[in-house]
Amino acid sequence: MATITATEAAAAPPPVRRRRSKLRLRNTLIGWSFILPNFIGFGLLTLVPIVVLFYMSFTNWNVFGTANWIGLDNYERLIGDGSFRISVINTLYYSALHIPLTIIVSLGLALLLNNKLRGVAFFRTAAFFPYITSIVAIAVVWNLLFSPEYGPINEFLRFIGIQNPPGWLTSPEWAMPAVVIVGTWRDMGYYMILFLAGLQTVPRELHEAARVDGANVWQRFVNVTLPCLRPTMFFVTVMLTINSFKIFDLILVMTDGGPGQSTLVMSQFIFRKGFEESQFGYASAAAVALFFMCIIVTILQFLWNKKRSS
Repeated sequence: MATITATEAAAAPPPVRRRRSKLRLRNTLIGWSFILPNFIGFGLLTLVPIVVLFYMSFTNWNVFGTANWIGLDNYERLIGDGSFRISVINTLYYSALHIPLTIIVSLGLALLLNNKLRGVAFFRTAAFFPYITSIVAIAVVWNLLFSPEYGPINEFLRFIGIQNPPGWLTSPEWAMPAVVIVGTWRDMGYYMILFLAGLQTVPRELHEAARVDGANVWQRFVNVTLPCLRPTMFFVTVMLTINSFKIFDLILVMTDGGPGQSTLVMSQFIFRKGFEESQFGYASAAAVALFFMCIIVTILQFLWNKKRSS
């Protein structure tokens, strides 16, 4: 629509000005009708709960009765809480294993399934299917696979000569790696799709030019594919980091934080304090700590990506 200047609007006859005003009003109302539901949903379901969360973190509230303002007592208690420190360490441990492993596996799958193979659509669907499968079903199946005595995984390890295979989910040392394996298997299909979308944007002319110059497959991957995938890699890394910090459902149904506290993560710590022990003020303080951890790491990733891009 052409822009109407103030001089043209003043020179136009009154009926024309009224029609133009009604048209602008109608366009404005149509625009707000599209974006207002999103604003309302964000305000009611995201912004208001976050504000309430911050307020509750400074109170002592157990759902019943009124919330008593106690200032920074909850945060001081977090600093001295051994279980909270363990949950932070376990969250960082899980993230340090899960993020690079998922990136490597999903990128490898994307590179493989980006070729014109027979039945490639089936294999793409099969790789993505675990991501939409019920987390409870996944946990039950993998718990059986990781069974120390009768699980197929340990049976295979014994078959190849390993006499004392890991206890997996019953071992404090191997429980978290087992959860990481399942988490990577579940998430790889989703991030594979993102990498596939990024690979579609890599110009074939660059690969052809590199091939003419004598570059091998690895050199073309490092010097052509990876630089072109930088925006996709950045997005995948940020999403993986946030989702790894918030890991909850998989650990809840597979190990419930055990054995002992070897797989207790921050989200489960928050769940236990809030919904099992009814310490909602204390749980809110832990949730605020997790929120700022995610914010700080995300900001550092943005700054690092900006520095590399410049």
